[in-house]
Amino acid sequence: MSIATPTPEPSPDDITRGLAELERHLAAQPPTVAAPPPAPPASPVQAGGESKRVARLRAEVAEAHQLATLQDDDAPLLLDTAKVRKRRKAAHEAARLHELGQNPAMRAWQAARMRRLLVAAGMVALALALAWSTAGVQHFAADGAPAWSPSWVFAWLVEPFMSLALLVVVGARAYLATRGQPIESPTLVRIEWLFLGLTVGMNAWPYLPWSVPEGETFSLSRLVLHVLGPVVAVAVVTALPIILAAFTDLDHTRTQKADQGLTGLTYSANTHDPVRRTGAEPTALIERTRTLIAAGQLPATPSANKIQRALRCGMDDARAVRDALLAERLA
Repeated sequence: MSIATPTPEPSPDDITRGLAELERHLAAQPPTVAAPPPAPPASPVQAGGESKRVARLRAEVAEAHQLATLQDDDAPLLLDTAKVRKRRKAAHEAARLHELGQNPAMRAWQAARMRRLLVAAGMVALALALAWSTAGVQHFAADGAPAWSPSWVFAWLVEPFMSLALLVVVGARAYLATRGQPIESPTLVRIEWLFLGLTVGMNAWPYLPWSVPEGETFSLSRLVLHVLGPVVAVAVVTALPIILAAFTDLDHTRTQKADQGLTGLTYSANTHDPVRRTGAEPTALIERTRTLIAAGQLPATPSANKIQRALRCGMDDARAVRDALLAERLA
């Protein structure tokens, strides 16, 4: 078993020599240069020397200036859209039709057409009313005859020949009334009332209370239903000559405006000035607007609102001035 030999402690001279050798070693080594800190990343620059963000902001500002300049121009508002042109066309057509309707020849043509329509409708109503009463007259004229017997068949002819005779009288009076020559004959009037009275009587007689057969009860509705046709015929024969006489007395040269003395509507401008606008004042307003434009107080193409505020005039006058100035610029 070996015994470890203790290491002698260095002496002060040994420490001094060690430090001197370490200094010589460090002095012989080349100096170390510290690396510079990394530079921040450069922003992307366009070819013109501006970044994309600056260029984008510059374009946005330029666009805003252009929009601010153009939004005061009312020229787009003066253009007619498809809907406005459609309405203007319809209004123009309505005005032309109204003007044409005031022409005496057109008024006479309209009256003649309406008169023909009324006469045709009245004659159709009269024919249908007489045809309606044919069944009632046949029931009265047959007087209980067996079906398809000679009396029963000839009973169907009673109403038609009376109706044809009545239509001859009524048709003649109606036609001559349309020609301005109404027939005022008491004889024809009595003939009309005779035929109509016979028709009403023959339709109503079997259904009157004292004519109802035994075992049946009186029915007011049946009576009214059977006299309806003759009553309509009486109404048509009475009313048609009166209507045609009124058409004959029409004066097609008179208009509603002349009859009623109507005047055109007036309009008071919505202005703050105490003086009402006259017809010659828009010209003076145009001159004042030109002066304000030359002085720089109004833009070259001012809107109606700006003109109204600057001149303190009515909005209608402001629109007239705006349109006049725009027409001058476009001329």
